[in-house]
Parts: sequence; structure tokens; C-alpha cells
Amino acid sequence: MTLDSPGRARFLAEFDVSRETISRLDRYAALLEKWNPAINLVSKSSLPDLWDRHFRDSAQIFALSKVRKGHWVDIGTGGGFPGMICAILARETAPDLRFTFVESDNRKATFLRSVSRETDVPVTVLSERIETVRPMRADVLSARALAPLPQLLVHAERHLNPNGQALFLKGASFRAEVEEALETWTFQSEEYPSSTDGAGVVLSLGDIRRA
Repeated sequence: MTLDSPGRARFLAEFDVSRETISRLDRYAALLEKWNPAINLVSKSSLPDLWDRHFRDSAQIFALSKVRKGHWVDIGTGGGFPGMICAILARETAPDLRFTFVESDNRKATFLRSVSRETDVPVTVLSERIETVRPMRADVLSARALAPLPQLLVHAERHLNPNGQALFLKGASFRAEVEEALETWTFQSEEYPSSTDGAGVVLSLGDIRRA
């Protein structure tokens, strides 16, 4: 279903990836389709649009990252978005980046480990709640559809290197979330229009401190 989809063609037109990376992405897509009926990794309605709704949406995060070596931590990874897509893209282009995924659902964590093994993309998967994980000093902290921005900043304060970059995919309500966050936090912020959601953005944050 995914090998000849229009979404796959759009992904390959937008992102210049190697044949090996394409093969890994195709394998990932096949595993998602295989596992999804059992553990609901993505909504059933979005599965036909997998390459647009999930793969392209996640890949834009990697394109906006300023970091190409160090420690990338993805929280609330779920079925792998955006973390697994970023790890697959980094496998050849940024081999000095190591990835850690935090996913409290044991079934989804098992799926992520299976994808890592079958795509030959090494990652560490922690089957824990982000609140209980020891501080990880991440150079990049990413999240998608996990929590409102004020709560994400609590996680960033605990887990992000002081000079690190937070990358959060946000929908149409992002301005209200930013305004609420600024009541208790200060941070440097850049907003990038989402390539897959006309009302959404990718927030790139740094120098995060409590006000």
C-alpha cells in the first residue's frame, strides 16, 4: 500500500535520502501496518496517509535541528514520531547522533525496539514515564502531540542540556500555549510553519529558564 503512495512520492521529493534510507523507511512503514491493528500505533484513519501525516511531519523536525552529534531524546515517542523517523534519517547523515526514546507503554516500546532491530538503526528505548527518568542532558529534546507547552518546558528543564535545542510540533493553538508558557518561563523561540499542517508550527526553543 505504501510503496507507490502519493505521500511516499512527496516525501522523497522533499527529502534527499539515500537508497538505504528509503529501504529503512519502507520497512518501518510495513511494520507499522503489521502492528497497528493490535496496538493502535497511529489512528486507523491516518494509516493510508502514513507518509504525509506521520513520516513527512516528523522528518521536518530533523531538517530543522541544529545538532548533528550528541544525544537526541524523544519523549512520548508512541509509534515512533518524530523520534524514529529522525533516527532513520540520521543513520547515514549524522552517525554521531545517539537516540533515546521515552515511551511508557510497554507494547509500543516493544514495537520501537523491533523497528530498531529490523531497520538496523540503533536506539535506546526507555519504558518509563518521563517524570521518573533520570536527567538525560539531551542536546535535542523533541516531542509531538504529547502535552501543552508549559508541561513540555518542565520536561525540558529536567532533561535538556543548557545549550540544547527543544523541537516541538504544535497545532493551531500554539500561540495560546506560548503566551501561557511565558507567564512562568523565559526562552528563545523560533517558529517554523509546518509543512504538513497549515495551522501548525515547529517550535524551536533554547535558553529555557523559569521566570
